[in-house]
Amino acid sequence: MPNIERIEKNENLLDEAEAAVSALAEALERYAGARGKIEALREYYNTDWSADVKDDEKGLLPPDLKRGVLSEDAIFDLLASDAAVKETAAELFPQTK
Repeated sequence: MPNIERIEKNENLLDEAEAAVSALAEALERYAGARGKIEALREYYNTDWSADVKDDEKGLLPPDLKRGVLSEDAIFDLLASDAAVKETAAELFPQTK
């Protein structure tokens, strides 16, 4: 007699694994598309960011200008998260090319 429980268990494992791999593939595609944006923000943070913050502090920017990028932590936190993602990927896929 076939082991129905084993088949059902492995069917559930397959469903969950397929969903996880699909979600990761989509996330990696989005991340790959954002790499240039992350690098542009890294460059901005290391060059013009502080001058823009000073201009904001002097009241030289329009009051309705969205300025989340000028916050103390926004870009720094993004760059730290990016580094953590790279570290996790290196741990999960040490020999991946």
